[in-house]
Amino acid sequence: MPFINDILQHKSLSIVGLDKNTGKTVCLNYILHRINQMNIHAGVTSIGVDGEQTDSVFATAKPEITLYEGTHFITSEQHYLKRQLVSVLERVDSRRTALGPLVTAKVLVRGKVLLSGAATTGVLRSQIEQLDSMGVRITIVDGALSRLSLASPTVTDAMILATGAAVSASINTLVARTRFVYNLINLEEVDVSLRQRLNSIESGIWAVGDDGTLYDLGIASAFMISASDQRLVEHGKCLFAAGAVSDRLLKALAAKGSGITLIARDFTKLFVTPEVYTDFTHRGNRLLVLQRSRLLAITLNPTSPQGFVMDSARTCDALSEALQTPVYDVKRIENNWK
Repeated sequence: MPFINDILQHKSLSIVGLDKNTGKTVCLNYILHRINQMNIHAGVTSIGVDGEQTDSVFATAKPEITLYEGTHFITSEQHYLKRQLVSVLERVDSRRTALGPLVTAKVLVRGKVLLSGAATTGVLRSQIEQLDSMGVRITIVDGALSRLSLASPTVTDAMILATGAAVSASINTLVARTRFVYNLINLEEVDVSLRQRLNSIESGIWAVGDDGTLYDLGIASAFMISASDQRLVEHGKCLFAAGAVSDRLLKALAAKGSGITLIARDFTKLFVTPEVYTDFTHRGNRLLVLQRSRLLAITLNPTSPQGFVMDSARTCDALSEALQTPVYDVKRIENNWK
């Protein structure tokens, strides 16, 4: 049972995809099935909506989420009322969503459910703490398109990255796009002492002097910077961006020369393209993070929503070789296990 034992070493796990239809729900069902066989009960929620029978964009069939006896789950009131399982209601959150208040329940008889959870990472963190206090062994958060924020190490302890034919039907392009995100996830961390000092800074771009002094550059956002702004290197070549890091910031820094170190909070704050990032690093600059997300596994969905099917074994091998880490087609694992 690949990566299941690794998962159980953590209190919370996020499953995020490089695109829609990369197999997040299949991966979630695989994990829930396996840990249920081990008599371990999980907590489950989502940041977005997951478990629909039909894809809203491509009108293709999608796997539904199956929950087992003893599983705790959090979803909106509207989707809780549509559940196809027997459960006991445990809590109704006073905070409302567009689909009603969030409901926490425990499964009594297995069945299917739609998950629609927290809209913000702050609420998500509180839900994980809530489920932990209820004795849940691990909370699994199913992601949504472009919502990598739940994979932040400040939200969940570990993550799984789902990729596949929906990203690209070309193996070379798929490998390149997956490798780029993989490299961002695994960026080098700063030393612990500097991390502790920078963690409390909530906004803006700051400089770190050679003697460790922190300077507020008076720049509120990376999206407001210009290449001619001399404040960027006024206090040296080490900077910290407390919020998002954009192509605009990397270009501005690259224009200042080489030897620049830019520190981001974590990879989920990086909104950069491969071309701009490569240019930035090839000029002799580097990008670091305060804290690295713990990536436990990469999974592959070889089928695109348009019906194109990649060679699963060949694609897994190509990704594994490029990333130097195992890549799993969960459906193939299940079929071989059966």
